[in-house]
Amino acid sequence: MKHLPNAISALRFLGAVFLLFFRVESCTFWVIYFVCGLSDMADGYLARKLGCESKTGALLDSLADFVFVACCCYKLTPSLVFPKWLWIWGGAIVAIKVINQISALVMYKKCLFPHTIANKLTGVLLFAGVPLTFFLGSIIPVIITAVFATFAAVQEGHFIRTGVEKPRSRMGNRQA
Repeated sequence: MKHLPNAISALRFLGAVFLLFFRVESCTFWVIYFVCGLSDMADGYLARKLGCESKTGALLDSLADFVFVACCCYKLTPSLVFPKWLWIWGGAIVAIKVINQISALVMYKKCLFPHTIANKLTGVLLFAGVPLTFFLGSIIPVIITAVFATFAAVQEGHFIRTGVEKPRSRMGNRQA
């Protein structure tokens, strides 16, 4: 049972890759999408409940999240029409997150993915906002998500650069 959370993260990694083989308009794509999203919530919960949080699990969770987001971006981006300013905003968020990881590498010689409440909320908004935007054709869910993602990225950088950790949100431990 102690390996169950890591197995769930690994399956999310595989599920994300499987998204690449299905059309965005297909039911199969969205079933896999929702299973991957729900697994992201389940793995951290189970790790805490089973008392098997680990640095390896946190890293696997973060990598599975990254692959899931990357695969979704690859598949969904051609179908989404956003104003130029929104694309620039998204690029700025990505740039901040890249700078955060460069800072972590320089300061600590490793990548750090703080599992803060802001990052978790951004993940939930992203998970719900993508289908809403896709099916409703409205950019409002993306704008709301971008506001939270901007705050989360800036906060993540602050935590990395100052070493400040929020209670119940330790860097390096699985808290997803």
